[in-house]
Amino acid sequence: MSKHVLSSLALILTTMATTNLMAAPPILQPGKSPLVTIRLTFRTGAAHEPAGKEGVASLMAAMLTEGGTRKLSYQQVIDAMFPMATEVDSQVDHEMITFSGETHIDNLEKYYALLRDMLLDPGWREEDLRRLKDDAINFLQVSLRGNNDEELGKEILYNWIYEGHPYGRHPAGRVSAIRALTIADLKQFYRAQLTQANLTIAIAGGYPKDFPGRVIADLDKLPKGEPSALRLPDPKPIRGRQLLMVEKKTRSVAMSMGFPIPVRRGHPDYLALLVAQSWLGQHRNSGVRLFDRIRAVRGLNYGDYAYIEYFPRGMFQFEPDPNLARRHQIFQVWIRPVEPATAHFTLRLAIYELERLHRTGLSEDDFDRTRSFLSKYVNLLTRTKRAELGYAVDSAFYGISEYNSYIKEGLKTLTRDQVNAAIRKHLSPDNMKIVLIGENCEALRADIVAGKPSPITYNSPKLDDVVAEDKIVADFPIKIPSSAAKVEPVERFFE
Repeated sequence: MSKHVLSSLALILTTMATTNLMAAPPILQPGKSPLVTIRLTFRTGAAHEPAGKEGVASLMAAMLTEGGTRKLSYQQVIDAMFPMATEVDSQVDHEMITFSGETHIDNLEKYYALLRDMLLDPGWREEDLRRLKDDAINFLQVSLRGNNDEELGKEILYNWIYEGHPYGRHPAGRVSAIRALTIADLKQFYRAQLTQANLTIAIAGGYPKDFPGRVIADLDKLPKGEPSALRLPDPKPIRGRQLLMVEKKTRSVAMSMGFPIPVRRGHPDYLALLVAQSWLGQHRNSGVRLFDRIRAVRGLNYGDYAYIEYFPRGMFQFEPDPNLARRHQIFQVWIRPVEPATAHFTLRLAIYELERLHRTGLSEDDFDRTRSFLSKYVNLLTRTKRAELGYAVDSAFYGISEYNSYIKEGLKTLTRDQVNAAIRKHLSPDNMKIVLIGENCEALRADIVAGKPSPITYNSPKLDDVVAEDKIVADFPIKIPSSAAKVEPVERFFE
């Protein structure tokens, strides 16, 4: 171990002993990079919000990063950070709130002074609250509900699967609750949840050896608190296939489907399901099963993907963000929008492929190829110090080793039989919730519940094997009874 690391650790241990800071151990990744990355993650979030205060976590975090400090207005903070080409970001999920940023070592002292005051001495101005409430409401009503059918479908699916559960709402909150939130509500959540006991400090880069100790000493000003003791019930079991159609004036039909799984990082079946998910629908990958059968062979849409972890904002990025760790996860398939005339067939085709995966699993060649891909893909996920630091925080949450090592070492000993056993155990599509976003939903609903055949025609000829499979898919029973299929107007969601 280098003298630099030893000196840093000694100083940190001394500081922690002096301040009696009882938080998670700091995560330090000293190096030679001139960029210094800081992540301050609190193990709390939207799932900890009191009833009727949905959105207080996200709005509180926004007030800290977009509301200025007691001494500086938000515009003055922006003006101070502009020459440094940096900012402070916040991310709020159900069990994590993260404040992060990165700056050149030459600007570290000025940048950190701003970051420290934003977190420890926020401005709490009424004019900032009004602006940020408007932003939050516009996100839910306009950006998500009005303009983004794909992300809308995915988030409605999560809310529906976790109905009655602390996860059963968007982390941004509900419009009616956001309207009623006050500065006092935000301060109360801030004092109760942003505590030392919930905090993980993570720093990477070529920082001075005394810098982590100073950060720890400064954050000793936060309330000591107790670790958040949120009790999460299991999500309600899903009985059969259920369909929720969201009526919206739109030219296409977006689909999301899924169900809860008891598997997260650290679970014995996690790596096996990671291989299965990657083979079926690796995000933004054209060489996977769903993409091949739905887009490449038939040209029905832009892409089709599968997930075993929460992955918001997927249409805007190629890799998931870190620090969205959750104790409960779902298996999810995202079918990007299709033409209304092909929606019924596409839904059948997706379920047909899920049933085939559950029945036959992966071949030895599929397994070997996917395992090899994942052993390299993990390097992309942590290719920046910012991402590497974020994954280190997540590994501490899940109680696993360093993420790259966890994936690579686990894949070395993983077998095809283990993958197929995990598929049979966890990925049965018999009990599943399906969300469709589209127009004229009642007509499509009637066809689906009646089991009406959905033959498909193309603008150009297809290979004989595709034509033969299409005949099977067109009559494939998806078994959704009328009692399990409903239509709701888009305006009712997130209100």
